[in-house]
Amino acid sequence: MDAVRRGVRPSRRGVLRAGGGALLAGAAGAAVSGCGAGTDDGVAADGTVTIEVWHGQADTAKKVLHNLVTDFEREHPKIRVDLGGGVLSDVMLQKVTAALAAGSYPDIAYVFGSDLARVARGPQVVDLTDTVDSGPLPWKNYWAAARDAVTVNGRVRAAPAVLDALAVVCNKRLFREAGVDLPEAGWTWGDFTETARRLTDRAAGRFGTGWPGTGDEDTVWRLWPMIWDLGGDVVDDSGKGIGFADSGIRALEVVAGLARDRSVYVDPKPGSEQMYQVFQSGRMGMVVTGPWQLPDIRQAGIDHHVVPLPSFSGRPVTISGPDTWTLFDNGAARSRAARTFVTWLTQPAQDVRWAVGAGSLPLSRRTEAQPAWRRKVEETEGLSVFTEALDSARVRPVHPAYPEVSQALGRAVVSVLLGRSSPGAALRSCADEADAALLIPR
Repeated sequence: MDAVRRGVRPSRRGVLRAGGGALLAGAAGAAVSGCGAGTDDGVAADGTVTIEVWHGQADTAKKVLHNLVTDFEREHPKIRVDLGGGVLSDVMLQKVTAALAAGSYPDIAYVFGSDLARVARGPQVVDLTDTVDSGPLPWKNYWAAARDAVTVNGRVRAAPAVLDALAVVCNKRLFREAGVDLPEAGWTWGDFTETARRLTDRAAGRFGTGWPGTGDEDTVWRLWPMIWDLGGDVVDDSGKGIGFADSGIRALEVVAGLARDRSVYVDPKPGSEQMYQVFQSGRMGMVVTGPWQLPDIRQAGIDHHVVPLPSFSGRPVTISGPDTWTLFDNGAARSRAARTFVTWLTQPAQDVRWAVGAGSLPLSRRTEAQPAWRRKVEETEGLSVFTEALDSARVRPVHPAYPEVSQALGRAVVSVLLGRSSPGAALRSCADEADAALLIPR
């Protein structure tokens, strides 16, 4: 989820930090400032409990969260919420890791879904399974992607915080000028590459589409829907090897086709900001993105059309990258208060305020039915396509070796994008590296 959200959450997709394991080990001796765990149980003489939340937000999302906290404290006068830990979400993993090592950690932290498996290995992380089974959380109403993203080895280890999905946004003017019909649901990846080729005008500096080219998670996660659609998976059934040895080659052939046609703008910088700037300047026909980008596209004056991702099979499939509210155990009183806050925050009445204000999708069908969300959909061209895509959305596995698998595949994608390797050769190198990482006991 990445500064593609107009400063709402820098690096929304949670661009995967290189060497995640090294970060976890290297932060062990770091000190962390601010209040948190330790001898302070957070309970005042009058019984008021104070919990600390490291929210990771900036600008609009931060303001929305502050307003929600004000309302929560009014309804729960014995709980105070300290929105401290002034660190943005991109560096939350490092700060949380250091805090756990130092024994001074918050009650709640905003943790990227791709980091949850590693964070949840620590005994300090609160198990929320009983909370969602017996409490008022709309667990069964959550989209499957939201539930899967916070479940580790069959246990609920966090609450979903933000939900999104990928689709394709098209510039209507460029389609008209190229004499190309706008795509509709049910199109194929072959249609996508052919459309990108026809939209490209190198003399005019116009690209059919774009792709992040840094090899990070932003590069990789666009490929997983193709792999899943072809019957592959991130990790095979044994858990000891990748599950995309064959499907990955075919998915990379789509990337190779775009590179061969020179119809793809390869963004060399993290965060995909340049790719989005090219689209918003009217020099790119299609961009694969999420709902967080719609405000910028609208502000740029782009007359746009949103369509679901293409497929190979004709069956709809997309990817969602939920982020999480992860709770840490600072004693019974603070843990209860933290559960109360997160439970309240994820109820439809609050979730719809967060989704509308911070640029997320509704966590549950009950939120989707809220009048405020319905109004937002009516006001925002194409937003309904992203919400409807949640029916077919999958998430990356909550697996501690996922960062290494992603890094290996990221290098493969970049090598194909830049014409340095064939899909087969790139995938073989990826498999060698990723399989070795999956064999390491964790």
